[in-house]
Amino acid sequence: MSGSPRAKTLDDILLEFSQHRKLMQEELQKVIVGQSDVIEQLFAAIFTRGHCLLEGVPGLAKTLMVSTLARILDVGFKRVQFTPDLRPSDITGTNVLEEDESGRRSFRFVEGPIFTHIRLAAELNRTPPKTQAALLQAMQEREVSVGQETYQLPDPFFTIATQNPIVQEGT
Repeated sequence: MSGSPRAKTLDDILLEFSQHRKLMQEELQKVIVGQSDVIEQLFAAIFTRGHCLLEGVPGLAKTLMVSTLARILDVGFKRVQFTPDLRPSDITGTNVLEEDESGRRSFRFVEGPIFTHIRLAAELNRTPPKTQAALLQAMQEREVSVGQETYQLPDPFFTIATQNPIVQEGT
């Protein structure tokens, strides 16, 4: 049977996965020096469709690591700085009232920064519980509810949050 493609075996798939993972790690280590354990754990979260909490003091290249990973994967990336006054709608999005040329008014949904493939939730522990709950709901259900509507989040969808171990309030 010449010309017919051979079906991939499990060994073929695992070999291909291993090669892609190695290439991703090499690219990431061109930008991030050291932190092999963190990189390994980040890959574990990504490959299992999970989420990740990176804990560390400012200046350890957490944002650079995540933005570089998004660039390597060629997916969308957004960083949200979590602050004490951040509201759930600041991350999920909101309905805005618009008026057309004829004076007819209608609501239009404006997506928040959660609508991306990889989002960095910087200093998650600084934000109020309601905002944390909105993010956790999106992480679990991979969708966002605003008003009476539910919106699907992009696939893949990963949240990588950071937390400063020195400032623990709100965690």
